[in-house]
Amino acid sequence: MTGAEAKGELARHNFEDGCNCCQAVLLAFAPECGLDRETALRLASSFGGGFGRMRELCGAVSGAGMVLGLLRGYTDLSGKEEKQGHYEVIQTLCSRFTQEQGHLRCGDLLEKLAGEPGPEPGDRTPEYYKARPCGRLVACAARLAAEALEAEG
Repeated sequence: MTGAEAKGELARHNFEDGCNCCQAVLLAFAPECGLDRETALRLASSFGGGFGRMRELCGAVSGAGMVLGLLRGYTDLSGKEEKQGHYEVIQTLCSRFTQEQGHLRCGDLLEKLAGEPGPEPGDRTPEYYKARPCGRLVACAARLAAEALEAEG
């Protein structure tokens, strides 16, 4: 198993332990990002379920974006080249995620599941985990983030 695949499996494990999709991915990289567990969980807590369970951008992709921003983001606010380079990395990650998973939007990724967006999270039962693609999605997003980091050196 590669290092990128190991990050993916760690993210899957985090999701299966109760993390939302964004938390699962960010927590997998928390040590490298200089975050303790509690800070990583709080930072990513709003992005689950496609941002506050509104089924918009997949939380796993949001988590991957947070990781790449924390580890390779730009700080020179007038540095157009830095911004462009970072946005290219993010767009490549999103393109690869879409190629592998079909969509970026949570609602599209979960289209076959019953239920409407809303604030109430689903009960984390064995049936919940069996019905959802989220374990696969967080593993993919974390792997892609790790591969992007490896590619940048």
